[in-house]
Amino acid sequence: MKTSLIAAALVLSALVQGTSPGASAQAVAETPAEYFGFTPGDDGKLMDYGQLVGYLRMLDEASPRVELREIGRSPLGRTMYIAFISSESNISRLDDLREINRRLALDPAIGDRERAGLIDGAPVFFLATLSMHSTEVAPSQAAPLIAWDLATSGDPQVLRWLDDVVYMMVPNHNPDGMDMIVEHYRKYAGTKYDGSTMPGLYHKYVGHDNNRDFVILSQSDTKAISAVQSTVWYPQVMVEKHQMGSTGVRYYVPPNHDPIAENIDAVIWTWMGIFGSNMLKDMTAAGLAGVTQHYLFDEYWPGSTGTSNWKNVISFLTEGASANIASPVFIEPNELHVSGKGLAEYKKSINMPHPWPGGWWRLGDLVQYEIVSTMSIIKTCSNHRGDILRVRNDLCRGEVDRGRSEPPFYYVMPVVQRDPSEAAGIVDLLIEHGALVHRLTGPVKIDGRVFEAGDVVVTLAQPFRPFVKEVMEPQAFPERHYTPGGELIKPYDVASWSLPLHRGVVAHEIRTRSAELEASLEPLGAGSQYRRDDPSGVVVASIFPAESNESFLAAFHAAGRGLGVFRMRGPAAAGGKTWTTGGFVVPGDPSGDTRIAELLSGLRVTPDFIEDAGDLEAVLRGCSPVRVPRIGLVETWFHDMDAGWTRFIFDRYGIPFTLLRPTDFAGTDLAAKFDVLVFPDSDKEILMTGRRKRGDDYYPSSYPPAYDGGIGKQGVERLMRFVDAGGTVVAWGRSTELFEGTLAIPRGKDETEDFDLPFSTMGERLRQGGFYSPGSLLRVKLLEGHPLTLGMGTEAGVVVRGGAAFGTSPPRFDMDRRVIAVFPEKEILMSGYIEKEELIANRTAMVWMRKGKGQFVFCSFNPQFRAQTAGTFKLVFNALLLDPLKE
Repeated sequence: MKTSLIAAALVLSALVQGTSPGASAQAVAETPAEYFGFTPGDDGKLMDYGQLVGYLRMLDEASPRVELREIGRSPLGRTMYIAFISSESNISRLDDLREINRRLALDPAIGDRERAGLIDGAPVFFLATLSMHSTEVAPSQAAPLIAWDLATSGDPQVLRWLDDVVYMMVPNHNPDGMDMIVEHYRKYAGTKYDGSTMPGLYHKYVGHDNNRDFVILSQSDTKAISAVQSTVWYPQVMVEKHQMGSTGVRYYVPPNHDPIAENIDAVIWTWMGIFGSNMLKDMTAAGLAGVTQHYLFDEYWPGSTGTSNWKNVISFLTEGASANIASPVFIEPNELHVSGKGLAEYKKSINMPHPWPGGWWRLGDLVQYEIVSTMSIIKTCSNHRGDILRVRNDLCRGEVDRGRSEPPFYYVMPVVQRDPSEAAGIVDLLIEHGALVHRLTGPVKIDGRVFEAGDVVVTLAQPFRPFVKEVMEPQAFPERHYTPGGELIKPYDVASWSLPLHRGVVAHEIRTRSAELEASLEPLGAGSQYRRDDPSGVVVASIFPAESNESFLAAFHAAGRGLGVFRMRGPAAAGGKTWTTGGFVVPGDPSGDTRIAELLSGLRVTPDFIEDAGDLEAVLRGCSPVRVPRIGLVETWFHDMDAGWTRFIFDRYGIPFTLLRPTDFAGTDLAAKFDVLVFPDSDKEILMTGRRKRGDDYYPSSYPPAYDGGIGKQGVERLMRFVDAGGTVVAWGRSTELFEGTLAIPRGKDETEDFDLPFSTMGERLRQGGFYSPGSLLRVKLLEGHPLTLGMGTEAGVVVRGGAAFGTSPPRFDMDRRVIAVFPEKEILMSGYIEKEELIANRTAMVWMRKGKGQFVFCSFNPQFRAQTAGTFKLVFNALLLDPLKE
């Protein structure tokens, strides 16, 4: 086993300076090698999260240069931390320095003389978030070596850096996933399955999608990191440290490749280039080969830097080549290749001036790259300390001025919305992100449109203007090409994230500045827009309108608390109020039932109330009891993120379910145990066989053999019996292909009833025809009045990646079908980018079908895409609550 040379190099560096490595830590801080029993980066060795935090806690106690602070909890309850590392003087006044950060970030009115004084006495705060994707282990494994070196060094240059910089290290962004990966690696280390893929998600819910959560902040770990950037510490510089595949470049540093977010000030991009060029210079000088810039990773979408560059933070990511977790890999020279933006060949070029030649690649090698790149960033922060601090406030001033002089000037969300719970959610989310939100105190008329008291106003004259504009406007993808009129430079991930459009909320962009409006604003706090005082009289029932997503949350949670829940079969009225079909009624008085009181206290929107027993009796005559179905949720072992997002939504909304793996089908009486089976988006071959397929060939699994297998023939028979007994199948995306073609219901020992559902998937044909939608929001028209669209309007926006549409045909025998959602003839694109949209014009996007007593609800899109498309959540909720069919 190879022993890393990093620790020896650090000791040598200290000795050359004439100091002992541990002198400034009062000789009580153990080196990482002494503490862990191995040097981080050694072959086959990994520390877990508890050990990592334990080491940093020891440094905190031993060194005046280190302070460890809690910042939140992971989804599975682990404590998250920042390690602040700086000079003793800076550490002793962290909270005073935080106030300077806040003023530079948010106060455009600081006078020049006062600003100069603030800058003169302040360090740069540099935030690094490590290993959010848990198979990308090197950044967190390098963390103790970096911390120890900075805490103990006597090098005058390092000491100057620490005077000028506060290094804010989040030792691991995803503590739950870190422990999962380390546990799996240790279990199989040294065996035939050394370095095998961990089955399932390395997160409670979202796995590799955790950096896709930085707009909606649904997960507690992303909430914690966002707060550090946006509302607590306001760092001036930020890096996210990632890894990539093994057979390409060794290390990526900024600047990014096109396209970039056009709302961001040019100064952010220029500073990103300065940091990246210095990393390339310093890493190459240290003999680290294969470092590249302007490669593969764009800076258009928000995932790579957690929206911080939309908030005037100089933000970037690095990407290192992976070993096989902690096991070394040998890369032949002719296996090295590149693809995508910035490099067409693996050759010496301006974007990769010193290629890596191939050979053994170890975790310890990448740890060395992490150390040198981090030290380079700290050095650049130090060398440009005053400029970086000044730029932060310049950006604050500039964005406020731009918001006063350039349209749009405001986004206005009327207080009256189809789904007020989602409008309230946007308000709370904007405030959580650090944006300023107001409401009107009286009516105002602008450009012929009257806005009323209570309407929400988000002004653009605020420091985080780029963020506000990005999340409130429809996205228009910046089309850039490799050559004039040539191939499009495609986005790295999705192309749409507009909060109002994704949530079905009306927001007006106002391009005329209004003094009257600005004089009629009052600040709006989180959770205050749609809350009303409780009624003064006796309440006999709470009414939750079908239009609100929160009504479904209330209904499912109420049922889970043992309360009676009823659903309106038609329109209802009482006490001068009316409600549409699909609303929920929960009888009982909140003042006399703590279950109801607790339920109501957690809602963003106060429900309606019935105070007359006679009115309640009349309403209930038009209702049916809500029967929460027995739900089976199908999730493969193949890092099934869409299923994870579905679990998250079900947990959040109080929807009970049982997790089903594909291999469970053959041994489970599905008809006896479940009423509804939910198939989130997954590859048909993975569902059926537990293997990936390309053409006619199956790939061998990278998982340990205990996780091999799929639904199989016996499982499909069980599934068909479930349908035949009156079960409901809800499926979307690629999973719908499982039900395409000839299906067979067992009828006897050697007999089956063969049938074809009256639909076909069109994704492959659309892609071959040139249809392209890279995670854009597309318009669909909805079938009004159908049980699946209760509470919804006449249209909705759906996120489409790749090709997504169905063909339908007239049914035969005991089958039927209804088209629930269809792409319109024109104006299909709502936000993002699309090519050949005419190919899906008037195509089916969602269909309901029946076979005997069995029901099928299929979406060609993901109706709960990454928990971001709240405007189509009701399609899922209504599908779960479909009434069983009779003979």
